[in-house]
Amino acid sequence: MKAAQIIKYSKNFEAKIVDVPIPEINDDEVLVQVKAAAVNPLEKLIGTGAVKLIQNYSMPLILGNEMSGIVVKVGKNVTQYQVNDAVYSRLPLTKIGAFAEYVAVEADAIGLLAANLDFVSGVAVPLTGLTAFQGLHEELEAKAGESVFISGGSGSFGQLAVPIAKSMGLKVIVSGNSESQEHILALGADQYIDYKRENYWEVLHDVDYVIDTLGASEIAHELSIIKSDGGGRLLSLQAGPNRRYAIANDFPLWKQKLFSISGMKVDSQAAKRNIEYHFIFVRSDGKQLQEVTKIIEDNNIVPFVDPTHFTLDDINEALSLVAHGHPKGKVVIRF
Repeated sequence: MKAAQIIKYSKNFEAKIVDVPIPEINDDEVLVQVKAAAVNPLEKLIGTGAVKLIQNYSMPLILGNEMSGIVVKVGKNVTQYQVNDAVYSRLPLTKIGAFAEYVAVEADAIGLLAANLDFVSGVAVPLTGLTAFQGLHEELEAKAGESVFISGGSGSFGQLAVPIAKSMGLKVIVSGNSESQEHILALGADQYIDYKRENYWEVLHDVDYVIDTLGASEIAHELSIIKSDGGGRLLSLQAGPNRRYAIANDFPLWKQKLFSISGMKVDSQAAKRNIEYHFIFVRSDGKQLQEVTKIIEDNNIVPFVDPTHFTLDDINEALSLVAHGHPKGKVVIRF
């Protein structure tokens, strides 16, 4: 089968198209014929080695964290899926490889494709949907009646995070570009702030939770709008891990010390306002993915996909668009 592979970590890595054997499955896995694979910023983080302290890979490595496709073979312990099922997955962090014609994946890491989506639109769901679900339920532990602000929430993350948050009974506030305002409000957002017309830190205060999609440069502003009387939390998808993250993931002591140092600045900023700082690195979870799928089906959500048509042979162009361009939705490799 054809696959896109790197042979080492590199700041300027390039994926090579290679011919490798179709993977064998174990008793708890299924073999999926990949129909579409999503290209995410995570690919650059992995290829450059930026996240190897979180997950270090053996080389050569087939890239790709998110795929949709058809089940073609089922392990003997797998009962919930059958051959010809349409599925999608955020692949397990320790066993990625979506940029290939076939992938072997644990059955508990996949979900049935949402009934209202095809393979191309569906592949935009698992990684982003699970990030929102795990962030809201596990990291923020948000409860009905509380408020959450999503900075830079007009993109692919917001279009899934907003309906998930609304399903939990939260008040949802989003900042983003003017072009996305109508769409995000239609998904259920209670308030939308056009970042070119208003500064959210000048109009918001006493928010229970903030989800940061913009990175370290926004942390001070985001902390300033969170209530400081206890219980407030800031969750970042971008600003980097800290000691809390290392302990929660049972990392060895040396990593806990290292992440304590790397996260010290933002932890200190948060502590001064009596706020907890959290970082998330999303994991695969088939059961949670099915809950996300139900929300997608109930609300007939169709994620935006960039119109550029990429095949596996175009993998480096697709990676470049995600890293340096301005895609109009999820960038997808079509098989």
